Amino acid sequence: MVENNFKITDDRQLGNFDSQTVFKRPEALRASGPTGTAIGLSENHAGSLAYLFGFVTGFLLLIVEKENRFVRFHALQSILLSIAFVTVFTVLGMLPVIGWLSGVILLPIGLVLWIILMLNASNGKYSKVFYIGQFAEKQLR
Repeated sequence: MVENNFKITDDRQLGNFDSQTVFKRPEALRASGPTGTAIGLSENHAGSLAYLFGFVTGFLLLIVEKENRFVRFHALQSILLSIAFVTVFTVLGMLPVIGWLSGVILLPIGLVLWIILMLNASNGKYSKVFYIGQFAEKQLR
């Protein structure tokens, strides 16, 4: 049996040990992690959740979250982007051949954009979509 006889008695040695290892104290991890939101999730998860069901989850998070700017930005961008996609699909869908072609082209683009926005929000990035992201940022000032 292997026995560990390593003992730290001085806080100065412990502080030095923390800087040399990848293992950190729980207090240090909480201090550097993402901040919480009104619904109890981290802001990265809540920002990613804003895109999950489009304007529905975006609207719910926009109503519930009053202070976290990161979550509010992604919620508003999700609402505006969902409304834009629904409008474009509806208008172009009324045209006989162009509606079918636009659906074939825009559906994969929308899916890839949705995944990219969810991943960026999950990683804590402000990813602005063309004019919609700029408009959402102006509305939150």
